[in-house]
Amino acid sequence: MDGVSEQAAAARETVTPADAPQRGRSRRPFLILVLVLLVLVGAGGIYWLHARNFATTNDAQVDGPIHRIAARIAGQVEAVPVHQNEHVEKGQVLVVLDSGTERVAVDRALATRAQAEADVGIRRADVAQAAANVEVAQANLLKARQDAARYRRVDPQAITRTNLDAANAALQAAQAKVDAAQQQVTGAKAGLVAAQAALRAADVGVENARLQMGYTIIRAPAAGFIAERTVRTGNVVSPGNGLMALVGDRYWVTANYKETELGRIRPGQHVRVYLDAVPGIGFHAVVTSIQRGTGSVFSLLPAENATGNYVKIVQRVPVRIRFDDRRLAHYAIAPGMSAEPYIRVRAK
Repeated sequence: MDGVSEQAAAARETVTPADAPQRGRSRRPFLILVLVLLVLVGAGGIYWLHARNFATTNDAQVDGPIHRIAARIAGQVEAVPVHQNEHVEKGQVLVVLDSGTERVAVDRALATRAQAEADVGIRRADVAQAAANVEVAQANLLKARQDAARYRRVDPQAITRTNLDAANAALQAAQAKVDAAQQQVTGAKAGLVAAQAALRAADVGVENARLQMGYTIIRAPAAGFIAERTVRTGNVVSPGNGLMALVGDRYWVTANYKETELGRIRPGQHVRVYLDAVPGIGFHAVVTSIQRGTGSVFSLLPAENATGNYVKIVQRVPVRIRFDDRRLAHYAIAPGMSAEPYIRVRAK
């Protein structure tokens, strides 16, 4: 019996040291899981504390002014001195049209103006001549009055009735000539006014012809990059035909935030903008304005909610964000690129 007891004790001593590490190893996965959960909870809390200071959305894109370049007059393209994706300055020549017809129109307008100017000179001379005729008629009228007055002062027995009637008739004729001369002055002045109006119309014609002449040279309305260049030398274009697009150098971000987030957004708040085209760089920006209307209101077919089948949908409102970072000029930024703005809605 003592031998059996000793063998059982030896067996217990042999099993116990081997089982202890196994029980320790069985606890390690649980401890690791608890540790991971604690790390995740801590990281989530830190992220939440940080994220609540910002309002962000991935429904945002880079915007910029896109100028559609079109012809104002019909004509044949003589030259296109710019190329696709080329940067141009404001006022730089983009397209040159054949100006032969417009040059002839300018010459014709100048000739019409010269003729109108000469007519004004003639009309002024007519007014001066008519005024001189009035002076002559008035002088004759004065002499006729004096003669008639002398005849009236003379004794009627000393002159004949014929002489007195002749003096009175001469007086009436002189008065009629004065009236006629004054009418000529009025007519000459009216002719001068008409000639001056014709001269002004000729000036307008010259200005219009030169304006049309200027339309044969199409210049850049702003500095930017050429895009969608479809015009070629030799093309015949019509007024309004699109020739190319000009993407301006100014850029901003249009971020469509949910209406439930607008209560925290104000103009003037600082923004950090991340672009997919430039990973890892946050560009400085500022909120400039909030559109007074949701995006659906300005869509081609606005939603009609008075049909009885209304389903409430959280709307989005465009928020305009202006870049305030000189580093933007070092990268190829273009309208339509994806952006992710972070508006700081709480001060540090």
